[in-house]
This record gives sequence, structure tokens and C-alpha cells, in this order.
Amino acid sequence: MPKLKVAIIAGEASGDILGGGLIEAFKARYPDAEFYGIGGDLMIAQGLIPVAAMEQLSVMGLFEVLARLPSLLKLRKKLIADFISSPPDLFIGIDAPDFNLNIELALKKAGILTVHYVSPSVWAWKHKRIYKIKQAVDLLLTLFPFEQQHYSATSQKIAFVGHPLAKLIPQQYDQDQYKLQLGFKTEDTLVALLPGSRSSETKYLTPVFLRTAQLLCEKHPQVRFVLPAANQYRYDEIALLLQAYRKLPVRLILQDSRTAMAAADAILIASGTATLEAALLAKPMVVAYKMAALTYAIYSRMLRVKYISLPNLLADEMLVPERLQNQANPELLCDELEQALFNKQQRDYQISKLKQIHQQLDLPANERAVDAIVDLLKVKTS
Repeated sequence: MPKLKVAIIAGEASGDILGGGLIEAFKARYPDAEFYGIGGDLMIAQGLIPVAAMEQLSVMGLFEVLARLPSLLKLRKKLIADFISSPPDLFIGIDAPDFNLNIELALKKAGILTVHYVSPSVWAWKHKRIYKIKQAVDLLLTLFPFEQQHYSATSQKIAFVGHPLAKLIPQQYDQDQYKLQLGFKTEDTLVALLPGSRSSETKYLTPVFLRTAQLLCEKHPQVRFVLPAANQYRYDEIALLLQAYRKLPVRLILQDSRTAMAAADAILIASGTATLEAALLAKPMVVAYKMAALTYAIYSRMLRVKYISLPNLLADEMLVPERLQNQANPELLCDELEQALFNKQQRDYQISKLKQIHQQLDLPANERAVDAIVDLLKVKTS
């Protein structure tokens, strides 16, 4: 059998996690398979041959994207041309729908099988995107059970696989061990600060998170903080911001966000896929998000859901506080963090509900995803 060639593109850290697990599961089935495209450290460690840096795609916000649009369009055009001139057996786009769907559309028209891993948030906004997805995608892999119903109008081929993180993250673990691993004492009250992996999130959220930590520390001097930077770019940016907070008991670490969250007693976190990881760790949390004012004005008019964070969407209730834009200010966030840390009744309820979410998503997602892709390949070759 000829060596299987798989082109694959992930646009940010969360996609790199999914891609790393998917490649690993694929190699168990096809040891000689070749993977090339765009991914991060985890995908590269599994054998991905990178053709461009993932950092080029890690940008968020309508107007933030505009500044880098020419380079993004040039990169996408080159990738499409390269993939069509030397076709892979399969293309997998992991999340990053604004970038990947147009690649998938062009490749599917050229007769190349396309898979999109992670449903775009059609249940939140841009519902009409389901029609473009049908044109561009042979198989859609979804992470959450509620997503399939939103594609009924197009009869999209879908496989719900669960979320790989639910399998990777144990439902029981020793929090004290993680505190010690990071150099904290087991009796320390620890808050993890996760302002996000994108440069725009560093700009809008990190100063707010640091000021929130400062306020909390003034009220509760025993509290300690850990801030994991997603990559070296973010580490360097955050290190500069920390110069204004020299007395703040915060430890900046490179990557290792899961260790930081596992060690924490509560988490202040940017809305995004990292909130799912926090939920699977059953951590009381406060979710916040800020972006450019005009970007937010546009996005907020497009929203079709009651909640913006994954824990609340999966629980179908306001399980964890959400503070957006002007409400994502240090004073309000400090108050919410106090409740997350010291309100036992609230903590116990949140932890119980988050553990239920973990059980619901705890499926062999990587293997289920590969099973669905293999079925697709068989249909093509039959």
C-alpha cells in the first residue's frame, strides 16, 4: 500500500493539542503515514513536517486580522497551490475556520478529500456558514454532542468524537503534587492567570488580569499566582508587562498551562477553548474577555447564544461568571475571584457540575476521529 500523505493545518495552541493527539492515533493505524502542514510543538513532536510557522495564523479580531490580511492571503494561496500540485490523500483543517474552510473548498473542488476537525461555532453566530461547510468539507468532526443538530438542514456528514482532553485529563489527581512541582507550598492559595495565547489577548487582557491579581493580593496577602505563557512570543511580552508589578507574587512560566491549572485553587481565564481544560480539571473559574471596541460591537450583534464560555454552554446554565468588555475590569473580576476561592457552597456546586461535563466528554476521541476518517478513505477507494 502506498504511503498515506496527510496535509494538516492547525492555527493555534488548542488546535495543536488536537492535532498532536490525532497524528499519534493515526500513526498507530498507519505507521508510515506522512504528515505535513502547519502546527505547533506537539504536532511537530509527533512527526509533522512544518511548511510555515503556526504563529502566523494566531490572530484574533476583525480589525486585528486586517493588519495581517495580505500575508495570510498570500500564505493561503501558496498552500492551496502546493497541495493541488502535489495532492495529499487527505487534508485535515483543525479549527481556524476563516483560514481553513477556503483551503478545504478549493481542495474539495480539486478532488481531494477534506476533513474539518472542530465545528465552527455555527450555534453561536454565522449560522449560514453551514452551507459553505457542506460545500467544502467531506467530513466534520465535532467535539460536543449538541453540535450535530445545527447541521440538519444540509445533511452534513458528521462524527461526534468527544474531546481528547477529557481522556488525557484524569478525573482524579493530586493537586498538592502540582503545587510542589511549580515551586509553591501545598498550603498556598493559588490562582492561575490565563489571559490567552493570542497577541491581541496579551494586549487587552493581561494588564487587566495583573491589576486584578494586585487587588486580590491587597485584600488577601496569602494568595499566590502563576501565569503560564503559551509560547516564547507571549512569554517575552508578558515579562515586559510584569516589570510594573515587581511586588506581585506571580510566577511566569513557559507553557505548562495544564500544570498551572491543576495546581490552582481558582482560575482567571480568557474565554476560549482553555476554559474547557479548566472545566475538565473541575476548577472554579472566572471567565473574561476583551477586544477592540469596534470588533466587540460587531461580534456582540452576531451572537445567538446566552453564554460565551464552553463550561456554561455545556452545562446550559450560568455555571461560572462571565465578564466581557467593560465588565472585564479589575474590580469586578477581583470580586468574582474572591467568590471562586472562598465561597464554599459555590465552589462545591461548580466542581460537581464540571465533573459531570468531564464524564460526558470522556470518549476515546482521537481513535474515534481516526475511525471516521478511515471510513471516509474506504468510501473513496471502494
